[in-house]
Amino acid sequence: MEDPDKKTEVILLACGSFNPITNMHLRLFELAKDYFNETGKYKVIKGIISPVGDAYKKKGLISANHRVTMAKLATKNSDWVEVDDWESSQSEWLETLKVLRYHHQKLLSPDPTNSLQNAIPLTKPGRKRKQEPNRHDPIKKKNQSPDIKSVPQVKLLCGSDMLESFGIPNLWKLEDITEIVENHGLVCISRAGNNIQKFIYESDILWRHKNNIHLVEEWITNDISSTKIRRALRRGQSIRYLVPDVVQAYIEKNNLYSPESEDRNAGVVLAPLQKHASDSKN
Repeated sequence: MEDPDKKTEVILLACGSFNPITNMHLRLFELAKDYFNETGKYKVIKGIISPVGDAYKKKGLISANHRVTMAKLATKNSDWVEVDDWESSQSEWLETLKVLRYHHQKLLSPDPTNSLQNAIPLTKPGRKRKQEPNRHDPIKKKNQSPDIKSVPQVKLLCGSDMLESFGIPNLWKLEDITEIVENHGLVCISRAGNNIQKFIYESDILWRHKNNIHLVEEWITNDISSTKIRRALRRGQSIRYLVPDVVQAYIEKNNLYSPESEDRNAGVVLAPLQKHASDSKN
């Protein structure tokens, strides 16, 4: 018998540029954790920050080494949010779905040799994988079942801007969006009064899997963004209390953001747009 009081364990995965990481990025994790814990059905056991690699080619994107270091400094005192540099260390840009698959696979087999090749699709969240055809020992199946069910769900944590980016042509593959919302799930932090529910309603894919999209309203509004932080730095303005003090010190020490750094990748087509546009021609 399954314990009705047993809570589903959840790992929150946030992918993005983190250019630089801000207090708002950190707040997303706290808001999502409060939401899940208040349902009484879930238990958030870990948060993972996965900065995108340099191959993403976003305008103004500084080196992944700096972005990962700042994220690690920002989470140094957290007892549950950590930074993973697997995605950022890849030589090619990776779809977010592959990063989700990777972290799910890591839970199934926490093997240091785990790689992109092992990042296989999930069948359904929380459901048992199909047994190998030759395995017919019922006792073995019974023993395996609790272990498989106990694997935490890895959910993609994002802001409403990422969810709305699903509607940008060639930025996401439709089959990737489907697998993300169907097999993993989304946790979207949206501001009070935001029209994100209308966006979900207007998308057949999102509407079909709306029960696996968790909308968390942010009542204490916070409009900090990495773009605004970089703009303030270019203009010589203070960013204190917008980013953790250790991040501010690191930025100043390494003189990270300037008009020159903001021009990096200027005129270069964003990696997903480039890849998906070329795929659609083939």
